[in-house]
Amino acid sequence: MKTIIYSELAPSPLGPYSQAVLSNDTLYVSGQIAIDQSTGNFVSDGIENETHQVMKNIGYVLEAAGMTYENVVKCSIFVRDMNDFANINGVYATYFNEETAPARETVQVARLPKDVGIEISCVAVK
Repeated sequence: MKTIIYSELAPSPLGPYSQAVLSNDTLYVSGQIAIDQSTGNFVSDGIENETHQVMKNIGYVLEAAGMTYENVVKCSIFVRDMNDFANINGVYATYFNEETAPARETVQVARLPKDVGIEISCVAVK
């Protein structure tokens, strides 16, 4: 059985997918980009601010499922420019405890939706 998870605080999907799907105790969060739902605008004033907005959006979806960042077991990070890795990693590290940080990969891609600089998806478990 699956349950569709939706947060009004996170941006609405840009296509035919859900913000997240809960199956049993596992939450699959779709890739989030740096849209500030309160304004409808993209946060594009630097990769650090863009990364913070992406992580906030993930947090909103986690909260809608009754979870927190502590429940995240895996993240997938897609970046436009691997030269931004250190700045992204610095922001990302503020959302996770170093001793319990999730597994993850970071991959440079040719292009992301709306030509953003970063997209992050994750898996969380209750």
